[in-house]
Amino acid sequence: MSFNIGLSGLYAANKQLDVTGNNIANVATTGFKSSRAEFGDIYAASRLGTGNKTIGTGVNLAAVSQQFTQGEVNGSGGVLDMGIQGGGFFVQKGSDGSLEYTRNGSFQANKDGYITNNTGTSRLQGYAADEDGKISKSGLTDLRINLSNLPPKASTKVDSSSNLNSSKPVIDQTTSPFDPTVASSFTEQYGTTLYDTQGNAHEMVQYMVKTGSNTWKSYTLIDGRNPDGTPVKGTGAVAPVASTVTFDTSGTLKGIVTPPSTVSNTTLTISNWKPGVMQDGVWNPDNGAAANPGGIAINMSDITQYNSASYRNPPITDGYATGEITGLKIDGSGVLFATFSNQQSKAIGQISLASFNNEQGLQPAGGTTWKETFASGQPGYDAPEAGTLGSIVANSLENSNVNLTNELVDLIKAQSNYQANAKTISTQSTIMQTIIQMT
Repeated sequence: MSFNIGLSGLYAANKQLDVTGNNIANVATTGFKSSRAEFGDIYAASRLGTGNKTIGTGVNLAAVSQQFTQGEVNGSGGVLDMGIQGGGFFVQKGSDGSLEYTRNGSFQANKDGYITNNTGTSRLQGYAADEDGKISKSGLTDLRINLSNLPPKASTKVDSSSNLNSSKPVIDQTTSPFDPTVASSFTEQYGTTLYDTQGNAHEMVQYMVKTGSNTWKSYTLIDGRNPDGTPVKGTGAVAPVASTVTFDTSGTLKGIVTPPSTVSNTTLTISNWKPGVMQDGVWNPDNGAAANPGGIAINMSDITQYNSASYRNPPITDGYATGEITGLKIDGSGVLFATFSNQQSKAIGQISLASFNNEQGLQPAGGTTWKETFASGQPGYDAPEAGTLGSIVANSLENSNVNLTNELVDLIKAQSNYQANAKTISTQSTIMQTIIQMT
């Protein structure tokens, strides 16, 4: 019996050495989770149970338990490197179509733009985004970085806040009619860049003329011409249409009236813009592009008239030119934002994380991945930072959670266990030889 007990001890100590050695070997493996050898004692029993004088028959390996504690997340500099701070696993689809789960965030883009693991064999899973950057959680899909240009968008609105200095002198438009080339014929001017349907930029300038107490005239020119493309000066010149802007005694906007309408509101709408282009000194009213069919709404509700310096905050417009992708950003909720050369950014997808009721039941599949088993339960998928799921740390990787100091101590303990069990067998052998010599 003692031989069997000693042999089981040697086997157990050897397994402890294997587990500890594997932990030490993977101390630098990204996303690796350490394991622990767990043992159980063995007792012989009959159908009626064990007696009170039963002696154990050794030890066996009960389980190799993985420790899913948090590893340290450190910056790595990789554009697609990601670490999870908290619970959850990245979801990957292998070449055979099966799903894998990992804490290793060493990702890269392949030649087709798909985000894959560092070996290029599995694709990262997440939620897709539509053309407007809206995330749809209808199901998991292969995340892909679209390297095509961002198409242009025609301007539809302009928002800004500004102030007109109430102490500015009144301009008599009878003796000094508005002329965009004569600075004394207007009080202030503000420029805004508009875009047509093909992404061509056009400069819109609003000229403000103080014509009376609490009353101003607003002239809007695009590319130095009337919005409909007619010139302001020279052959075929057409006098620009002026909108009347009025304020109350406290300097708050009362309303804007644009002929031929008599309705007062706070929005100046340009509905007759015809984008053109200057070619060889000649104005071409048709450059192949068009304006937004619904016109351009210039919100002037935040304009004031106080006795302070005139100013205008940077305008906010929704139009832009064609943009080339220049970078990629990932926020804590796993949303991938592509940035473009036209100062625009758009969500192109969102990472999904998986959680399990029993992480210990996951089956290690190599390559720092795990697979679902009956014991682990089915995975739950959601975006990072939802529920108990952790957040994504961009440009970073999660280190192994192996504590090297503890592993070296366990290595010494396993070695001592092995030697002690070997001594048990050696002692039993000596006793047997003694008995044989007595016979």
